Amino acid sequence: MAKITAAARADKGMRREANEDSVLAMVVERPEQAPMGLFAVCDGMGGHLGGEFASFWAVEAIKSEFAKLLALSDPRDTIILQEQDQQKARAGILPDFVTDPGHYDPQELVTAAVQKANQVVYDYTVHKPEQAGNAGTTVSMAFVYDHKAIIANAGDSRTYLLRGGKLRQISKDHSLVATLVDNGELLPEDVYTHPRRSVIFRYLGMKGKVQPDIYTEDLQAGDRLLLCTDGLWEMVRSDAEIVRSLEASGPPEQACLSLIAAANQAGGEDNIGVVVVQVS
Repeated sequence: MAKITAAARADKGMRREANEDSVLAMVVERPEQAPMGLFAVCDGMGGHLGGEFASFWAVEAIKSEFAKLLALSDPRDTIILQEQDQQKARAGILPDFVTDPGHYDPQELVTAAVQKANQVVYDYTVHKPEQAGNAGTTVSMAFVYDHKAIIANAGDSRTYLLRGGKLRQISKDHSLVATLVDNGELLPEDVYTHPRRSVIFRYLGMKGKVQPDIYTEDLQAGDRLLLCTDGLWEMVRSDAEIVRSLEASGPPEQACLSLIAAANQAGGEDNIGVVVVQVS
């Protein structure tokens, strides 16, 4: 049975006065069941308060959507059932989330979490415009269960997979510069200096539903997932340097610290949010 270890760290960097990045790393292990993990990075937009609250509430919304599934099954816990589950319970049938975490469709859960986070951030901007302004947040998240990772992305935060010494970007940026690169109108190395590199067209806080990209990855022992905001990848531009930090730093906590240090040493021009997940 696979074992999951993970860590999450956020740093305000060298130039910013506040930290608008929020991170999440939760691992749940139960007897006789595969471990589960929920991970996310969110990069808030809209200036201090607006961006800080947007990323925070997005992470909280994602956690709440997975609350039933990730709650530890302590017999002393009180479980509140929804109406459809109450009917089953009265007939002596325990709800699926109590007896079988694998019953859930992981992709549906991840998609629902992104939609909930989007609505929470949007409602915040509508009901508290003085504080929120034009707040929004990127998200890159992963739910790991039974040797699989379901990954969702909106914006230009990223998820990478490190396997066998090679780093592969799983997610795709929803940004103007990424589109220009795809269209052959911009060289990849020019992304970092383009005057409109901060323009993104998909994020949490949009009216209506957001359309996240969803990816499924089969995981192997030794794999590491890296979730990060642009404060890391815009500063540490060499895949080889990222690989060194991930491989040479030992446990995920140390890898997070090493990556943040590398971003700050390169200038630390933005907040840095990092999550490292180890499958062993």
